[in-house]
Amino acid sequence: MDSIEKANLVEIIQNSKSSSAITIESKGISHQYTDVEQKRFRRKIDRYLLPLLWLCHGLQAVDKGCVSTQAIFGLLEDTKLRGQQYAWLTTMFYLTYLVFEFPAVLLLQRYPMGRVLSLYIICWGIVVLCIGFAQNFVQLVTLRGLQGMFESSISPGFLLVVGTWYTTREHPSRALVFQSGFAGVGIIVDAINYGIGSVTFRNPDFQAWRYMSFFLGSLTILTGAFCFLFLGTPSEVRWLSAEEKKMAVARVMANNTGHDRTGLKNWKWDQARECLTDPTFWFAGLCALLNAVPNGALTSFAGILNTTFGFTNLQVLLLNIPKYVFAMLYFFLVSVIATKKKNTRMWIMIFSNIPGIVGFIVLAALPNHPQYKWPKWFANFITITYITSTFFAWSLVPSNVAGRTKRTLCTTITFVGYCVGNMTGTQIFRAKDAPRYIPGLIACTVCLVVQTVMIALWRQILVMRNRRLDMRMSELGITEEDRIKAGKEMGEHDRTDLHNPFFRYSV
Repeated sequence: MDSIEKANLVEIIQNSKSSSAITIESKGISHQYTDVEQKRFRRKIDRYLLPLLWLCHGLQAVDKGCVSTQAIFGLLEDTKLRGQQYAWLTTMFYLTYLVFEFPAVLLLQRYPMGRVLSLYIICWGIVVLCIGFAQNFVQLVTLRGLQGMFESSISPGFLLVVGTWYTTREHPSRALVFQSGFAGVGIIVDAINYGIGSVTFRNPDFQAWRYMSFFLGSLTILTGAFCFLFLGTPSEVRWLSAEEKKMAVARVMANNTGHDRTGLKNWKWDQARECLTDPTFWFAGLCALLNAVPNGALTSFAGILNTTFGFTNLQVLLLNIPKYVFAMLYFFLVSVIATKKKNTRMWIMIFSNIPGIVGFIVLAALPNHPQYKWPKWFANFITITYITSTFFAWSLVPSNVAGRTKRTLCTTITFVGYCVGNMTGTQIFRAKDAPRYIPGLIACTVCLVVQTVMIALWRQILVMRNRRLDMRMSELGITEEDRIKAGKEMGEHDRTDLHNPFFRYSV
């Protein structure tokens, strides 16, 4: 470190000390909040936000993946789907998800986030309900495209919610709580779908898959109405007092990533250029892509695969429930570990891919003979852990990317990778490879192996950056408290992580 850089850093520390009181006062934050106040406030945030986020995220996952269940309850036959037409229902979903995701992010950034998200949720609920009336492939693929367009808002929107309400340390646990909604809501929905599907045995002409859409669409519309009342950033919601909104601002400032305000229209091209040259930007996108390939495959073909093992359609629904219960317990365990122990997030991502790799290998290796029915079901059961890598990778964006424009682009590339991976996953399961789909299962295995290696490299880069930070602070004799204060000051001025010499990365 040269003498000029040292002088600059010392000057920043001195300025942050002298101006911190003025800055805080100007924001309306007149005092430091006690731990008791912070905990009470955090519990209030959790009470209002987490149940709603849990339900919305769960419905999003169930709504987009319901075709897998509907396929084993007559969807293919009633709409006369042939060849790869069924796979294209999910491919079209993610194609429009990809095309309209960036406009959705811009709308979420420029206008009140809670209102925008709520309208998107209501619209996709209407589309899901209309799927129950579809008669052919053209109608189905059109509706699935509209569904992807409206659902494109939910994941980037929820990342913004996490980033504007919670501290960096709280990101992984809160993200996993609401992202575990796919398992919790999946249990509830599969139990209800079991009841709907069982009507078929009493009335063979009953088209159960249509009523599954009617049920899910109605539930989603109702949930969107609740979001309109309660969801938003701290500056938007009505259930916070003026003092609590000040406290929320203070919590966001502690992340060194800027403020919580949406509705800003400034786009910084220097941050965009930095984003494209930062290797972590590409790691985020590629890891999302690789993890999404098996996700896309199972979203469309999980139900069909289970029936090829020798289970009936109703048995498939019942056997999904223990898988979802295991997923919820696993997500709870890793979220506790990530919250209690620092710098474990990316190790958990690596570990969580291993059962998925083993499970896909077993599925590809064992034939569809009656004696292998339960081993293949168990192999499919343990693959659920790989989803943790996706959830943690998403939570790394608000934790490790500072600068509003840069964070927007990183969010976008993450979901571009997610969409492209899911589209690829639906198409690698070819009709000609049925019923075992061995090439597709092998491709899923390769993707998880490569992603695991990339996570290790990604982590190493972040660790090296943190080591350089520690060396700079040690050379200058800067305490951790002073570093945090200076980091807050620079983060509040919309500095990126690479241009904030006090920024520490979460790994």
